[in-house]
Amino acid sequence: MFLLYTALGMGWTGVGPGPRVQGRGRRDRPLREWLVQAGLDQVRPAELVGVLLALFGVGAVLAWALFGGVLPPMAAGLFAASFPLAAARGRRARCRVAASEAWPQLIEELRIKTTALGRSIPQALFELGRRAPEEMRPAFEAARREWLISTDFERSLAVLQDRLADATADTVCETLLVAHDIGGTEIDRCLSALVDDRIMDQQGRKDAHARQAGARFARCFVLVVPLGMALVGLSIGEGREAYQGPGGQVLVLVALGLMALCWVWAGHIMRLPGEQRVFPGSAGVGPVEGGRR
Repeated sequence: MFLLYTALGMGWTGVGPGPRVQGRGRRDRPLREWLVQAGLDQVRPAELVGVLLALFGVGAVLAWALFGGVLPPMAAGLFAASFPLAAARGRRARCRVAASEAWPQLIEELRIKTTALGRSIPQALFELGRRAPEEMRPAFEAARREWLISTDFERSLAVLQDRLADATADTVCETLLVAHDIGGTEIDRCLSALVDDRIMDQQGRKDAHARQAGARFARCFVLVVPLGMALVGLSIGEGREAYQGPGGQVLVLVALGLMALCWVWAGHIMRLPGEQRVFPGSAGVGPVEGGRR
C-alpha cells in the first residue's frame, strides 16, 4: 500500500523508502555543462538523433559511391555522424574564448560600479549582464529572472554559474556572494587581483594559439591528402572496382580508421588545458517556476 500510494500520489519510483534523486545532479553535471556551453541544452534528444542519422546516411552514400561494399560506407557514416558533436564542441570552445576575453573588462566594470558608483552588488551584476557578449547574455538573463522571482542572491548566482559553467564565473560569483552576505572593504582588492590574473591567463593562451597556427593548418592535410589520393585512384586502372574486393575493402576500412585516429590524436595533443572549476554551482540550469527547487 505504501508503494502504491507514493507511486500514484507523489510520483515516486522504485522500491525504496523514498524517491531516488540523491546524486543524480552530480552524475549528469559534466554532460549538462557540456550541452549548455555547446548551445544544445534546448535541443531535444529526438532531434539530435535525427540529425545524426541523416548525416550517417549522407556519409554512407558518398563512401559507397567511391568505394562500394559495406564496411567503408559504415565507417564513413559513423565519421560523418560525429560532425554535429564536433561542431558543438567547437562552439563550446568559442564560447569559452569569448568569455575569457570578456571577463577582465566585465570584472573591472563590476568593480567600478560596486565601489566608485555605490551600486549594490546584485544591481551592478545584472546591469553588467546587459553589456556582456552575446554568448553570455542568456545566462545573466536567467539569473536576473531568478533574482526577481526569489530575491535570493545565492540562488541567482547558482543559476549564473550553471549557465556559464566557467571557472572564472565561479570565482567571481563566490567573491560577490561573500561580499554580499558578509560585507567588508576587500572586494575592490579581490576584483583588481582577479582582473590581473585573467589578463595574464588570456595573454598566455593567445601566445600558445599563435604558436600552434601552422600545426593547426597542417592538421587539415590528415583528411585532404588521403581523400584526394582515393579520388585519383578512381581514374587509374580498374578504378572503383579495385576498392570492392575483400582486400580492398579491408584496406579502405583501415585507412578510414587511421584518418579518424590521426585527426583526433592531432587535436588532442594541441588542446590547451582548461581551468578546472573549483566552485561549481549547485542549482539546476535555468530558473525554476515559482521560485522553488
